[in-house]
Amino acid sequence: MKEILDKNKRPDLNNKISVIDFKDFYWLKRELVNFCKFNGIYSTGGKQELVDRIIFYLQTGRVTSVISKQLIKSKFDWNSTELTLDTQITDNYKNTENVRAFMKQEIGSHFHFTTEFMKWTKQNVGKTLKDAVAEWKRIDEKKKDVNYRTTISSQFEYNTYIRDFLADNKEKKLKDAIHYWKLKRNRRGDNIYKKEDLQLIE
Repeated sequence: MKEILDKNKRPDLNNKISVIDFKDFYWLKRELVNFCKFNGIYSTGGKQELVDRIIFYLQTGRVTSVISKQLIKSKFDWNSTELTLDTQITDNYKNTENVRAFMKQEIGSHFHFTTEFMKWTKQNVGKTLKDAVAEWKRIDEKKKDVNYRTTISSQFEYNTYIRDFLADNKEKKLKDAIHYWKLKRNRRGDNIYKKEDLQLIE
């Protein structure tokens, strides 16, 4: 029993950790940032970017190169330039108030930026705002399906877990979901909600 408990104990995050152990446990972003700073790894960016850099470091002992923001070629001003349906999405695209006003003009006052839409704009440089309007409407139409579930980026495991826990346990409260999330994240394996999580104990 002791061997099993030790095997499932969350290890310290340092440069001696194995890639398997690193992947098998959940880490807070601040823990990843601290690890990167201590080991000379670029520590700015999203959580998944930090994870990828750390895995590369643990596998090779080397620090991966990072694409500099200076490589962004476009100087298009998304804050003040007049936008049209023919305006192309550039590599420096931003969800500005200027864009919000334009999209509301084309779609209606119910327009709002969503995670799925913002992800689409990042992945579709070169397409036009006409394409963006059509994509937003497509995403909005999907939400009318009673089985539709909002897409949550993989780096937001906490949000996904809480949502799925509460959806499956309607009699429980947010504090219950958070309690089981904390138990789950400190154990080896994925952080996806499962019914058997209700059997987890301290």
